[in-house]
Amino acid sequence: MSSQEELGLLESARNVCLALPEAVEHIDGFGHTTFQINGKSFVRLGESEKGSSLSFKSNRETQEWLLQKEYFFKTPYIGHHGWVSIRNPRKENWVELTELIQEAYLLAAPKRLVREWMELHKK
Repeated sequence: MSSQEELGLLESARNVCLALPEAVEHIDGFGHTTFQINGKSFVRLGESEKGSSLSFKSNRETQEWLLQKEYFFKTPYIGHHGWVSIRNPRKENWVELTELIQEAYLLAAPKRLVREWMELHKK
């Protein structure tokens, strides 16, 4: 990642992802920055000629709901597994993205961490 926008996206993603218990940053075999829990990816950053993108794991219902919004799209190659992407997210998207990233984390995390998270975040 090289441009200011890309670095800003990386920093925002780090702030959210690395605040989650036992989450780690990893560079995958394609050179993409990913955030993982227990070896499973839950967020992936990418770049193309259209700009930077943030992709995250979701369940099918959430994916369907998000794809109805104009700024989300099915992640190429892994969208059939529920992954959703947003290109060049704006500051105002980060409240929603934080919640979606937390949900992605819970989908990938081991049951022990999910239980701990749910206990800590009871409403």
